Amino acid sequence: MRHNRVFVTGIGLVSPHGNDPDQVFDKIYQGKSAIKMTRSGTPEFGSNILLARTEFDPSGIISKPHQIFMDRVSQMAVVAAQQALEKAGLLSEDADLSSTGVYTGCALGGAQSMQDAYKRYFNKTRTARPTTVPLIMPNAPAGHISMRHKLHGPSQNYSIACSSSSTAIGEAFRAIRDGYQERVITGGTEAMLNDGTICSWEGMPVLAREHPEGAHASCRPFSKDRTGLVLGEGAAMLILESENLVNKRNIQPLAEIVGYGSSSDAHNLTQPDAEGQIKAMRIAIEDAGIDSSEIGYINAHATGTGAGDKVEIEAIKSLFSHHAKRIAVSSTKSMHGHLLGAAGALEFAVTVMALKNKQIPPTAHLTKPDPDCDLDCVPCIGRPSSELNYALCNSFAFGGSNAVLIAKHV
Repeated sequence: MRHNRVFVTGIGLVSPHGNDPDQVFDKIYQGKSAIKMTRSGTPEFGSNILLARTEFDPSGIISKPHQIFMDRVSQMAVVAAQQALEKAGLLSEDADLSSTGVYTGCALGGAQSMQDAYKRYFNKTRTARPTTVPLIMPNAPAGHISMRHKLHGPSQNYSIACSSSSTAIGEAFRAIRDGYQERVITGGTEAMLNDGTICSWEGMPVLAREHPEGAHASCRPFSKDRTGLVLGEGAAMLILESENLVNKRNIQPLAEIVGYGSSSDAHNLTQPDAEGQIKAMRIAIEDAGIDSSEIGYINAHATGTGAGDKVEIEAIKSLFSHHAKRIAVSSTKSMHGHLLGAAGALEFAVTVMALKNKQIPPTAHLTKPDPDCDLDCVPCIGRPSSELNYALCNSFAFGGSNAVLIAKHV
C-alpha cells in the first residue's frame, strides 16, 4: 500500500510567549521564561501560584457577538487556526477548504464557562445560560474552526489529558498518509487557569514552588532542585497537507511528519512507566522507517516533577542505548509551562521550528543537573545544529496514555 507523504505547511500560536511563531521560537531558543507568580481566587480564599498565562485579545479576529458563544478555550483555538491558515497561504478567495478536516486535542474544554455555571447554581439563581452546554464541550473548538471556515471534512477532538493534542496530530497524520484526507487543521487548545481548576491542581503534590532566583526560574526539568510543574494555557494549530497538495500549490513546507506511535502504560493513573514510553517511541521510529540513531533531538515531555523526568530519561536511555548520549534532549516546559491538552501541539510546533531553523532549544534554568538525568539536556542556552534532520516529540499523559511524533527537516 502506497503511503502519502505528510507536510506541515503552517503554524498558528496563541502562547504564553506571544502569537508570532518565529518570535515565540526565538524567545524559547534564548531561554526566556514566560512564567510569573499570579494571584488566584478571591481575597478571602485565594493563593499565589506560578502560572504561564497567555496575553490574548481575540477582538481583531472574532467579533463581539461571536465571542459570546465561545469559551476562552475556543477563542484561542479559532485565532491560532486563523493564523495557521494565513501562514500556509490558505485564506485567499481561490483556496478550496471544503474537504479539510479538523483534528484537535483539548483535555477539559470550557473550564471558565463550567465554573461560571456552578457559581450561578450555588448562588441559588438556578438559571444557567442557554449556551452553557455548547460552551463547555471539549469538541467546541473543533466545531468553531470548522464552522468559521466552512470545513466539511471530519471534525474530531481527542481528550486524553496531556497527550490530547499529540494524539490529534498523530491521527491527522495517519488520515492524510493513508489517503482519507489531503488537508487537516490540527493541534490543541487549553484554557483551564480559572480558580476552581487551579484549586484542584493545588490538591496534588505536583506544582512547583517559587525558586529563590524568582518565579521565572521555577520550572526546572532535569534539575536536582526541581519541585514540580507550572500550569500554562494557550493554543497551537498546524496545517498538514499531502505531498500532492504541496506540489500543486508549489509551496515550501516547514517540515515533514514521518512517524507516530502511541501506547498505554496500563500501570497507574498518575505515575509514569518507562516500558510504556519505550513502546510508544519504538513504534514511532518503526513507523518512520528510520534507525533510532538518526534521531538528533528529543523535545521531552519532562514537566519538572521528581518521578516524571527521571522515568523519561530512563526510557530514552533504554531505547536508544549508546546513542542516547549523542541526542540533545530538552524540555521547553521550563519556559512556557505545561499547557496540558495543548502541550503536545505547542511542543511539536517548537520542534518543527527547531528543524526548520536547525536550532535546538534549551532546558532553561538547568544549573544543577540531576545525576539521574545524565543525558545532554541542553542546559540554559540553545545551540545551532547543522546536522539536525530528525526530531522526536514526547507526550506522556495521566492515565498512562503515551503519544510520540517524529518530524524530518525538508
